[in-house]
Amino acid sequence: MKNLKLQIKDLQKNQKGFTLIELLIVIVIIAALAVTVFTALNPVKRVKDAHDSRRAADVETILSAIHEYIVDNNGATPANMPPQDANFYQLGSGASGCNLTTTSCTIAATACKDLFGAGGAGTLGSYLKSMPIDPLGAPYSATNTGYAINYSATGIVTVKACAGENNTNIQQSR
Repeated sequence: MKNLKLQIKDLQKNQKGFTLIELLIVIVIIAALAVTVFTALNPVKRVKDAHDSRRAADVETILSAIHEYIVDNNGATPANMPPQDANFYQLGSGASGCNLTTTSCTIAATACKDLFGAGGAGTLGSYLKSMPIDPLGAPYSATNTGYAINYSATGIVTVKACAGENNTNIQQSR
């Protein structure tokens, strides 16, 4: 019996392990690294940048579809194109509620310009699978997409995103 007790004491002396202080130091170091990485990556900024990238791609898609239509139809503009003036008109199928004021868009007209049409039956239906909608979702929908169009007196078409984040002005003209 004594021999067994001595053997247990010898085993306990030879066992190696971490002390509580060593474990706490490792935990503090890992926590500090995690905070540093999380701060450096800034996920909120990454999401906003992703939304703005999507908006830029959508603006390019809409503008390309309009110009493809114009080329295919010997210079004729799509039906329901806004008048040639200095105003921007929101794209969408809404008959009302399309006026909005954001940091990058001021739209006074209440009716949207529906270039896509119900179910794609509009003039751009064969050029776009669906009309792009701002990546934020609500309050934007097919009724009021969050994208605006201007058709200048000189024939320049400008498409812009109305909800750019971080006061980003996302627009393209041709």
